Amino acid sequence: MTAAIRAIRQKWNSGQSVQSLLIALLVFSLLIGILVPLCTLFAKAFVDRSDAFVGIANFMNYFSTPSLSRSLGNTVFISVISTAIAATLAFLYAYGITRTGIRGKSFFKYAAMLPLFAPTMMHGIALTYLFGNQGLVTTGFFGTLPGIKIPLYGPVGIIISEVIYLFPQAFMIFAAALAMTDYRLYEAAETLGAGKARKFMTVTLPSVKYGLISAIFVCFTASFTDFGAPQAVGGQFNVLATDIYKQVIGQQNFSMGATVGILLTIPAFIAFAVDRFVDRKQKMMLSAKSTPYRIGQGRMRDIVYTVICWLCAIAIFIPLLTTVFASLVKVWPYEISLSLKHYDFSRVAASGLEPFYNSLKVAFLTAIIGTVITFAFAYLIEKTRQLNGLRQVGYFLSILPLALPGMVIGLAYIFFFNDPDNPLNVMYGTMAIIVLANVVHFYSVPFISATTSLKKLDKEFELVSESMRVPFYKTFFRVTVPMSLPVILEIAMYFFVNSMVTVSAVVFLRSADFNLAAVSIVNMDDAGDVAAAAAMSSLIVLTNIIIRAIYELVVHKVRKKTDAWQTQK
Repeated sequence: MTAAIRAIRQKWNSGQSVQSLLIALLVFSLLIGILVPLCTLFAKAFVDRSDAFVGIANFMNYFSTPSLSRSLGNTVFISVISTAIAATLAFLYAYGITRTGIRGKSFFKYAAMLPLFAPTMMHGIALTYLFGNQGLVTTGFFGTLPGIKIPLYGPVGIIISEVIYLFPQAFMIFAAALAMTDYRLYEAAETLGAGKARKFMTVTLPSVKYGLISAIFVCFTASFTDFGAPQAVGGQFNVLATDIYKQVIGQQNFSMGATVGILLTIPAFIAFAVDRFVDRKQKMMLSAKSTPYRIGQGRMRDIVYTVICWLCAIAIFIPLLTTVFASLVKVWPYEISLSLKHYDFSRVAASGLEPFYNSLKVAFLTAIIGTVITFAFAYLIEKTRQLNGLRQVGYFLSILPLALPGMVIGLAYIFFFNDPDNPLNVMYGTMAIIVLANVVHFYSVPFISATTSLKKLDKEFELVSESMRVPFYKTFFRVTVPMSLPVILEIAMYFFVNSMVTVSAVVFLRSADFNLAAVSIVNMDDAGDVAAAAAMSSLIVLTNIIIRAIYELVVHKVRKKTDAWQTQK
């Protein structure tokens, strides 16, 4: 009996029981935060407004209504064209930065990231000021040049907005894929007498094929589920995301909203499966003997790619600068004198700066809470050895949000948390549910980043701690966290920026007296306060750029310290 008690105490002191309890709590939290609300959404699609079971009647009704079913075809059309254009431009841009000797590579890299700092609504607003009825290009720059008109409101405007939105996402994937190519393959091709075109077709494209597949599916899914661009410049051209908004907000038809939500999720799940497959394949492409790519001389090549990169960068800067300029103009296009009157939101749908301050609070809370939860969960799944089966369940649930569009998460939270019988109902209508929705919506990418970082840390740290009977939490705080500080800051940055710009995940969840900056842009645009919407968009972009600059400074100092510590002999 004494020996058994001693064994139990020893097991408890080693932290194994605590780890098992934490892993169980982790899985339970993910079930409540992700899977159960999703199941509630799916169940809602099979009932009518009175919650009576109707089977697939909602789906049959959707496809039998021409105005609704047409949205599915519109969404596919927009997504295919936007993906093709964005992926092509992003590949050329990434190739120019990684495979040529052009100057200003750092500038081009940061320029490509700018669209990530802006709400997708902003791209549509910028296009309105450029190509709308009173746009800069349409009026020939206030009559100084011949005007150029394009059919902005509809598929053309949506596609242009989506290309701007998708470009940085595709660029990051292609830049990573092109950086992974083994240069020995090019040396072998040269030895066999292959020309530049043949090397590109037989070495370059095959080496980035998994990145290409991943970029295509990521872009297609992001465009398929985007709400901001179609809402801003879609006009009467409906897509699935705007259908959900109209069904839920306009008609209060939650069952049909859930039905459209399921349709919106299908391609996201397919993309999720493909992305997981591609990720595993891509990791197998490099070996320890691989050599990095060496850029050769090529004056004409550098000139061509310099032009391509500058054209893409200018295409990114023009909408951004146009939005900022429009927010400072008194009365567009009649009184071009500059003024800050549009930054006084007290007389428009935003009702003052309160939505902006609310967004700052939500973004900071999401960054803090999301970073703590994400890194702690990644540590428990990656670095502990208890309850292997349960940890695998936790890993699956952790990457599941990759397949969930923001609007689906928001709608699922309405059905789950708005139930009076749910003890978590107290969260509904509060800032807490918005923070939770943001954490869940953006959880998977930081989780994967955290697990990737933790895999690089030597397992000997945990093994030595166990042999010396050091509690695992001491190893976590004294060793793991300091060594992982750069990735922790990166996770916090990711949560903050995305929380500032997101609309889809929170548009259904914010209460009447708690608005957010990105959502207020939708409201102001709907109310015709386009200049004020441009001003709010500019505030969001400026905030994200400032936070990003602070992040870069802090990370630079942190990396210098960690690198110096890790290279000590």
